[in-house]
Amino acid sequence: MTVHTTEHTTDHTAGRQAESRDAGARSGRNAILRAARRAFTLRPYAEVTLRGIATDAGVSASLIVKHFGSKEQLFNTVADFGPDADGLFAAPLEALGRHMVLTLVHSRRELQRDPLLRVVFSLGNTDERSLLRDRFHEQVTARLITLLTGPENALRAELVAGQLLGLGATLALHPSGATSAADAERIADLYAPPLQRLITG
Repeated sequence: MTVHTTEHTTDHTAGRQAESRDAGARSGRNAILRAARRAFTLRPYAEVTLRGIATDAGVSASLIVKHFGSKEQLFNTVADFGPDADGLFAAPLEALGRHMVLTLVHSRRELQRDPLLRVVFSLGNTDERSLLRDRFHEQVTARLITLLTGPENALRAELVAGQLLGLGATLALHPSGATSAADAERIADLYAPPLQRLITG
């Protein structure tokens, strides 16, 4: 019995250590992505360095290489809106407006990031801005167009995307204002109905 208990305890401890390592790896990767979004948003691509991102993220530059390979691959990850769009659009059409508002507010408050706003504030050169715009259109706006039914779905999809960017900008510009103090559900009460009208037509 004692041997069995010891083995069980050892297995349990090893499992917890593995979970801790996985959580640490996710935390490091998320910190890198947050720092990279800030860097590529605020400075041209040529001025961004892996060392600078590493310092901001509180990790080593070698960890960035381990997770992302190179600055170009890291930029491509930052420019990928697909995973964020998956989360934003993960609701039935009749409830999509409220879901998107709550998801965006949660992302800002709990994860300290905005899923879409980097497309607006990128200050890189023309090619980089073009890449962000193209990715945004392909992965967010065009996907919305296919989701929406009824007339003028392309126009409505573009307006929905604009509304989401507007909410993200409001949360970013007023970090200690009334929006920041308001309950997420209350923000959804006010912001989601006009958004839902655009969705349902």
